[in-house]
Amino acid sequence: QVQLVESGGGLVQAGGSLRLSCAASGRTLSTSAMGWFRQAPGKEREFVATISWSGSSTYYADSVKGRFTISRDNAKNTVYLQMNSLKPEDTAVYYCAADFVHPAVLSTTTRPRYWGQGTQVTVSS
Repeated sequence: QVQLVESGGGLVQAGGSLRLSCAASGRTLSTSAMGWFRQAPGKEREFVATISWSGSSTYYADSVKGRFTISRDNAKNTVYLQMNSLKPEDTAVYYCAADFVHPAVLSTTTRPRYWGQGTQVTVSS
């Protein structure tokens, strides 16, 4: 059984930065695509970024392009999301996801094989 555990969320002022981490345990996910999604209050969960198993391909939502960077360390079974120039509209619970599909496919799925429990990110104005 795979567990994804997110960390790094918190409260930050607009314009600030946070780095989220998602550590996988129970099975190596070095051959899976991994990604980040988020859900704001009263809204549906939405795609943020995904990355291929090798790290060579990345995909981003238009709303975060140029501000967020996804990366991974397969030796640590961990994926990261560096978030810069944060805006109040980035406030949401951020979820890590993983599946053995192309990262472009993962970006559009609503039911990846594995979900994390989420970490809260709050950006104050």
